[in-house]
Amino acid sequence: MKKYNEKAEVLEKIADSITSWIGSIQSLIVHTLLFLTSFLLPMLNIVDFDKMLLILTTVLSLEAIYLAIFIQMSVNKSHEKIEDIQEDIEDIQEDIEEISEDIEEISEDIEEINEDIEDIQEDIEEISEDIEEINEDEDEEDHNERAKNVILKSNVNSNKNEIKALKDIISQLQGEIDQLKKEDK
Repeated sequence: MKKYNEKAEVLEKIADSITSWIGSIQSLIVHTLLFLTSFLLPMLNIVDFDKMLLILTTVLSLEAIYLAIFIQMSVNKSHEKIEDIQEDIEDIQEDIEEISEDIEEISEDIEEINEDIEDIQEDIEEISEDIEEINEDEDEEDHNERAKNVILKSNVNSNKNEIKALKDIISQLQGEIDQLKKEDK
């Protein structure tokens, strides 16, 4: 079976080469010279006209038969390739549909994250206000309380920075989603 496949591949390569050559300028020139020579030989009395026509007709008939076979082999091969390409296109379309669904889910997740960030920001603002009120009301003698408040403030500021970084990441993701939606269209 392996030798059969190897022989078939060799024949297919030969058929492709011949089909390719037949469709070239060189083939046109060779055939034109062959026909001119064929008709010049009887005119120069080198070959009898009837013999030349018989030989030329036979050669051309055989050439036409083989060319038809080679061309059909090329057509069959092209048809197989087209079927493979159609299957690949169907797979790609399925992948695009899945990606679109994933993008929609990511968009929904981003909206939820944005809502959560807004809630966290409101909580941080309330905590900041409470800290400011505590700072205004506290006695100067209670130094430890102040230190705790300063630490709490620094934690709040740190959280604000983290939230800002999260917002930047979300904005970047939103941009990428928008880009993917544009490419999908």
